[in-house]
Amino acid sequence: MAAEPSGSLSIKRYIEHPKGSPTVLRLVIGAQLRRLRKECGIDLEEAAKAIRGSTAKVSRLERGQGACKERDVADLLTLYGVLDEEERADFLALTRRTSTRGWWHQYSDILPHWFDRHIGLEEAAQLIRTYEVQFVPGLLQTEEYARTVVLLGHPRASAEENERRVRLRMERQELLGRPDAPRLWAVLDEGALRRRLGGPEVMRDQFRHLIEMAGRPNVTIQVAPFSISDLAAAGGPVTILRFPEPDLPDVVYLEQLTSALYLDKEEDVDHYLSIMDRLCAAAQTPARSLEFLTELLDELG
Repeated sequence: MAAEPSGSLSIKRYIEHPKGSPTVLRLVIGAQLRRLRKECGIDLEEAAKAIRGSTAKVSRLERGQGACKERDVADLLTLYGVLDEEERADFLALTRRTSTRGWWHQYSDILPHWFDRHIGLEEAAQLIRTYEVQFVPGLLQTEEYARTVVLLGHPRASAEENERRVRLRMERQELLGRPDAPRLWAVLDEGALRRRLGGPEVMRDQFRHLIEMAGRPNVTIQVAPFSISDLAAAGGPVTILRFPEPDLPDVVYLEQLTSALYLDKEEDVDHYLSIMDRLCAAAQTPARSLEFLTELLDELG
């Protein structure tokens, strides 16, 4: 019996275990379509003609950044010689699932359009590496600390809207307690910890929470002290997401004031992985970071 193509096995993994955010399902389909196109030696121009679109449209589809239309996927499968009915059915079934909405859609009224994708990537990640400069990372914030940060970012919003932003942040954190929880590896700039937000009691609770979270097997926390020189290399907060699916590239998330960048090209990812590795090597060890957090808590009395 002939072995199934690797792409077929990858697709079946998601068909047989029907979970995963629409975001990552688009990434899976895009990665498989890119693999098939390259194996066939077909360029972007030819693929674009097959779906009556532009090369940019094909590129977005392959990178999981655009909507997956069933007709487009079917036409590309035909172009790439995927004619087996069962394999095509798996591809198209997964394509239909990309139009479903994630749990966070209920917050669409207060969710920036550029952040929607990040939540979907978080939901699917196996490893989340993050470096924060100004604040404690959202996945590690207490409710009161989050409330203070949200108010700083949205001073003119209504109390109801800001409470929904806080609730969204708290619901995001639930993924760290799941049986299949991702590993979170966070590097916190000392300045983010020295910045006293919300008053002493809020900071005491936040430090206690960080100490508690550092004790979880899937959470690693390091503090980057003022003394290390590699901080400037990052240029700002950085998050790198890695997925269990081997065909999916790492994604670098760079949040800005009113927008965000998502990078998945190999050279970009390698650049930020190098920066993150240097930061982790220069930062305090997890054990020393835990001591430092305890010292900060003691300072507050």
